[in-house]
Amino acid sequence: MITFICYPKCTTCQKAKKWLDDNKIDYVQRDIKTDKPSLQELSAWHAKSGLPLKRFFNTSGLLYKSMELKAKLPDMTQEEMLELLATDGMLVKRPLLISEDTVLVGFKEKEWESLL
Repeated sequence: MITFICYPKCTTCQKAKKWLDDNKIDYVQRDIKTDKPSLQELSAWHAKSGLPLKRFFNTSGLLYKSMELKAKLPDMTQEEMLELLATDGMLVKRPLLISEDTVLVGFKEKEWESLL
């Protein structure tokens, strides 16, 4: 089962949802704002993704900017970053696509095509 984690008002998430629908891919949708990822989920997704933890931050988000995280992240431990991400779904880059063996962060059509 594929879980599509998004913020419904986000235009990139809307494009990703349309792409999933157009390609007839079954998924369960989860709103990142009302059902934020837990620390355990974020830890597991980070491990499964093979990506640097920095890629999980929504760097274009208002919350990221208001908290001045660009300057703070380099000095934070991985555990501190995960704990921070777990505090608010709006800090997490979206959409996220989670399957048995894959975690995709953000929507890049070519990347999604190659992995689905």
